[in-house]
Amino acid sequence: MTDLQENSVNAHLTPGDLAPAIDLPDAAGRRVSLADRRGRGVVVYFYPRASTPGCTTEACDFRDSLSSLAGAGFDVLGVSPDPVEALQAFAEAEGLTFPLLSDADGEVARAYGAWGLKDVGGVRIEGVRRSTFVIDGEGRVRDAEYDVVPQGHVARLRESLGIDR
Repeated sequence: MTDLQENSVNAHLTPGDLAPAIDLPDAAGRRVSLADRRGRGVVVYFYPRASTPGCTTEACDFRDSLSSLAGAGFDVLGVSPDPVEALQAFAEAEGLTFPLLSDADGEVARAYGAWGLKDVGGVRIEGVRRSTFVIDGEGRVRDAEYDVVPQGHVARLRESLGIDR
């Protein structure tokens, strides 16, 4: 097994697991913590890179579904390895009003099992694997989905949560 493979094996979270802590800077540089949202559901989604086509599709779908998710008691947190400045530009360009968090060293993504080997244009690289987690108000994983396809993902998520548009 290569170093890349050894460093890429992360346990997947399953329903009932305690969600790993999140305490990261947002696009404005403010710290955002999962613990601060105790008592509310939280959708945490990991995406590889701001302002790329798939990540933009997914972020805009979350933006467009924000009021229905909030009405059902869910906050949304987007997490990527991008620096704060890139997140700020992405949020401004796309009118994103939910927190985008900078996990520059990938530590949180690794804790969620959302970091690993993936194919990009036929090349195997290590990085964020698009993943989504629904965390309940007690801080436990309600649902975990790995290797998410961005097109239609938020609609499928809303359906699984029983949330109408």
